[in-house]
Amino acid sequence: MSNKATHPPDTPLYPIREVSRLTGVNSVTLRAWERRYGLIRPQRTPKGHRLYAQDDISRIERILQWLNRGVPVSQVADLLDQPETVEAPAPDAGDWSSQRQQLLAVIEAVDLPKLEALYHQSLALYPLSVAINELWQPVILTLEAKWAAQPDDLVRRTFEAFLRSQVGIRLHYANQATRGPLILLSAMPDDPGPLWVLMCALMASEQGYRVQLFDHSLALEDLAQAVSRLHSSMVLLSSGQRECDNYIRVALPKAAEALGVPIGVCGEVARLRENDLRDGPVHMLGDDLPQAIARLRPLLRESGIL
Repeated sequence: MSNKATHPPDTPLYPIREVSRLTGVNSVTLRAWERRYGLIRPQRTPKGHRLYAQDDISRIERILQWLNRGVPVSQVADLLDQPETVEAPAPDAGDWSSQRQQLLAVIEAVDLPKLEALYHQSLALYPLSVAINELWQPVILTLEAKWAAQPDDLVRRTFEAFLRSQVGIRLHYANQATRGPLILLSAMPDDPGPLWVLMCALMASEQGYRVQLFDHSLALEDLAQAVSRLHSSMVLLSSGQRECDNYIRVALPKAAEALGVPIGVCGEVARLRENDLRDGPVHMLGDDLPQAIARLRPLLRESGIL
């Protein structure tokens, strides 16, 4: 397959930043799909800048459709030119399982250089929602189940410190680059570490929100002051644990009633406590983190903030 695409002279062409805006796929990922897998073939200007036609954009949208159906990027090329009726490969036919196993092994080996490489590779090859759904969230669930049965503080704390550093850098620059609403994001009291809240922070930042991150639980009685002083548009709480009954059924709804901005809950706690909070003032956003963050914008509109 040729790496050079040609189009009729009158075909509208778009620079990579516009294609990224139109499709939601960042420019790093678009370049990786081209260089590593040959999935797209933009034209080049004499100075080497990429230009994309409408059929390139349509192809990117088809790539996203396959990725969102759980197909690994390594298998997408064989599916792109197939009829629309072709079914996605069975889940066990993909390489997600091997990618998860590789990531788990690297985390448990405390191999930080390799972990950094896998982290950046996953964020380069996939839209963040796919990387979190198919790779990072399943790996965190697996690790937390193992640690519940057999704690390993060295692995946990090293992994947490790694993600805290990587996500912190990303948030710092993203917060400077956007004027989006500020989300005050905090872990819940029983969560032993910041893994879930860090994943939420990544996803929220990707969707254009500014994020004030507290990776340890902020006391509910301090929320009103935090919202006021930080000019936050909403509070988002996350946990991988069930959290205690009094906190969920009494303290949290009481805090939500008194607060002037919405409070949302996401992560495993949202699945485990759905029935307890379903009809109250706390907004249950679910345990699927990309979907949870996608629900923020309608919620902010309903609240009159956007």
